[in-house]
Amino acid sequence: MESLDEFDRVVAAGGLAGHRVQSVDLTDRTFALLGADTTDSVFLGCAMEPDAAAKIRAGGALVFPPIPGLPFDPYRGSLYDPDELFAGLNDAHGYGATPDARTYDWYQRTKSDGDIFSSMLRSIHDDAVSDALDEHLAGAQVVGIMGGHALERGTPDYAGAARLGRTLARDGLTVATGGGPGAMEAANLGAYAAPFEDEMLDAALELLAKAPHFAPSVTDWARVAFDVRQGWPGGGASVGIPTWFYGHEPPNPFATHIAKYFINALREDGLLARSRAGVVFLPGAAGTVQEIFDNATPNYYGSRGEPTPMVLVNRAHWTERLPAWPLLQALAAERPMAARIALVDSVDEAPEALARLRAKASVSATNP
Repeated sequence: MESLDEFDRVVAAGGLAGHRVQSVDLTDRTFALLGADTTDSVFLGCAMEPDAAAKIRAGGALVFPPIPGLPFDPYRGSLYDPDELFAGLNDAHGYGATPDARTYDWYQRTKSDGDIFSSMLRSIHDDAVSDALDEHLAGAQVVGIMGGHALERGTPDYAGAARLGRTLARDGLTVATGGGPGAMEAANLGAYAAPFEDEMLDAALELLAKAPHFAPSVTDWARVAFDVRQGWPGGGASVGIPTWFYGHEPPNPFATHIAKYFINALREDGLLARSRAGVVFLPGAAGTVQEIFDNATPNYYGSRGEPTPMVLVNRAHWTERLPAWPLLQALAAERPMAARIALVDSVDEAPEALARLRAKASVSATNP
């Protein structure tokens, strides 16, 4: 159970025995807790009155109380949203006072201190986020868009990545990115712009160009993004999956649902594993190269079932500057994944290439 409504329904139906209650404020449900059967139930980070906590423990419940002083909730039952992570952005201290920045500061202080309690909290948090992400994406056709964080607003490549995100969202796919700045932000912006007229994206790109990069000021960079969101509220949904491991990179405010992790390996693998509708790889550096082959490995071995489509964008980048494409072709030769990879010259060709590869995957699944 992850809400008071669920809690109330279960109590009314006969009790809490064997149930799990996750990050629900139960301080106003003392009477219900005192009268409920809580045999073998578990309460994760639920605020409650001391009398209620003592009673349900005596009744067989396992209670993990909220942890005071943390800038995050390790037991959270839902994904983040930009307003939560950037709360306080417009205060005097700017980004540094936000929950996102304070959580990164906590991570920096605790990641190497050897405290098993801190590492346990990080693990519980990341598992809770994975659970919330699976719930959110249940039944969705997720397409991943990967690319470098260095891509600046105001550039043609940034605009191209935004058009890509918009096109894929309009095609009914759920856009998922690494959730950071650069190409990731552009793709989430495009998905956000999908319900609006095309002119909205052009205007948004012009506004965002006033703060091209998150350095030297994350505050200025983020505030311009929220200006766009305020000017065009109610944009299209998409997912961002960033990490505090790269805390110098802020999450972007255009991903409406944010699964932020402490453990980068969980974040990387989780993003790729959930992108069953395919992955588009925009030009990037070491991180994007890693993602290409993280995705290619299960496609090669078939460890996640049928290979998923992979589209690499920018022939010169992937055959000359960082020649990942020849190696990917060599790996795919004479294997099922050979029919699920494509290299295109421009970002505007990527949606058609992805649709073609997805069609092949659909035919293969129908005719094994």
